[in-house]
Amino acid sequence: MKEHLDEKFYWLALKLVPGVGPKTFIRLVEHFGGPREVLGASRSELAHVKGIGKKVVDNIALRKFEKDPERELEAISKRGIKLVCLNDDEYPKNLCEIHDPPPVLFVHGELSVRDVVSVAVVGSRSASYQGMAFTKKLCADLARHGMVVVSGFARGIDTAAHTGCVEGGGRTIAVLGCGLDVDYPRQNRELRKRIVATGALVTEFPLGTEPEAKNFPSRNRIISGIALGVIVVEAGKRSGSLITARLALEQNREVFAVPGSVRNFRSLGPNWLIKQGAKLVESANDVIEELAPMLRQPAKEQPSEALESAAVTAQKSLSTTEREILDLLESEPMLLDDMVRILNQEVNVLAGILSRLEIMGLVKQLPGKHFCRVF
Repeated sequence: MKEHLDEKFYWLALKLVPGVGPKTFIRLVEHFGGPREVLGASRSELAHVKGIGKKVVDNIALRKFEKDPERELEAISKRGIKLVCLNDDEYPKNLCEIHDPPPVLFVHGELSVRDVVSVAVVGSRSASYQGMAFTKKLCADLARHGMVVVSGFARGIDTAAHTGCVEGGGRTIAVLGCGLDVDYPRQNRELRKRIVATGALVTEFPLGTEPEAKNFPSRNRIISGIALGVIVVEAGKRSGSLITARLALEQNREVFAVPGSVRNFRSLGPNWLIKQGAKLVESANDVIEELAPMLRQPAKEQPSEALESAAVTAQKSLSTTEREILDLLESEPMLLDDMVRILNQEVNVLAGILSRLEIMGLVKQLPGKHFCRVF
């Protein structure tokens, strides 16, 4: 294997070695210092890495790849697809925290620092009309409050989630269980274009990978891993959406569920989750109220770099009223009632705007209905 200047080549090459999954990849990189060093290691050096089997050692030593990494890198470049590696600044901050993050992501569109403030919405492929309509409205409302919506681009609830977010003027991330060049599902061709224009299509699978059933559990861990929480809208008792909810709990994420009729089989999953302690969701406010405290910084702590960057980006899209509120809070905290009087706004309207600014990480609520500016 000839030398390459682009370090991403070695990340891709190591990913394409048969038997090197996310955990093995990370274990090898931690031991040798980087993918280039792993691929340059001798058989005896590789054999000394704990947990690495003989077959994987042989595959690395013999430079066996599922695909030619050089041709793959060239192919994704021609399609406008980016390779985002675990050590890149662009890599989703929340996803870094899970125990088995994908070392390499294929991305069509743009990832953003705003993605740290995101929520996943999942559910049945054979969704009801009511479930689809509720999901579209929910995600449009979440988008208007500055939340990024993550879903799996499948038929049904996933499609409604992405569509609602886009129609609400928001940003959405679609996580695929196949290669980015695979036209699946075909009914979402136009939606795919809209997502790329405002958000991103993401997968850990190389070009040409078909949407096989075995791919979706690993895809689901990315959906929940990118987000702060997962909302299950409609799902049967053995639905893949419940797997996503379980993964969310393992990743220390919040789990939400939309209740439904006990006579509707699609409600069995969400209703069961609610019995187990999931937050019941009737509107976007239920989600925002639950997630907002996760974004607040204790008074003595400095805001994280990711949230600070997200806040700076968010300020570019503020409305006139939102800017007036930030200007008002420039010098000191202020009581909600005083803000209502000065800005001549209805209290419910102003409270909604403040919730949006809080989700965006720009203001923080203090005791006694006081608000202060964070950035």
